[in-house]
Amino acid sequence: MKVYNLCCETDHRFEGWFSSEDDFLTQSSQHLIECPFCGNHAIKRLPSSPRLNISGATAPVHDDSHRAQDQMMQFTHRVIANTEDVGNQFAEEARRIHYKEASERAIRGVATVEERAELIDEGIDVVSLPLPNHLKQVLQ
Repeated sequence: MKVYNLCCETDHRFEGWFSSEDDFLTQSSQHLIECPFCGNHAIKRLPSSPRLNISGATAPVHDDSHRAQDQMMQFTHRVIANTEDVGNQFAEEARRIHYKEASERAIRGVATVEERAELIDEGIDVVSLPLPNHLKQVLQ
């Protein structure tokens, strides 16, 4: 198993696990590797040193950008775990909740820029949270 330090073009850093160097090269050339933070497929391999499992060794220290990314991913997972996905019906369902036509609950979904602006004009609070593609899919 090969573990590589990777980075997308927006400088999100993450690890990728591959069965071999060839596996990484194949997936990379076919743009199959996706940034877990933004979904970007423009990925490059970063220089890294090998990890050695030596008694008394400590875990690598994360810099501030890694901590921020980790916190953002934890926040995103909490949002997903505590909201109902209403998909493309987000604007309609947000209005139904706001106007007391549906039970009050936390929802998430997809809205166009125009729908979002209309909701804000109606006094309905919305927050945009871009999700990586792998978080949008149902996990089995």
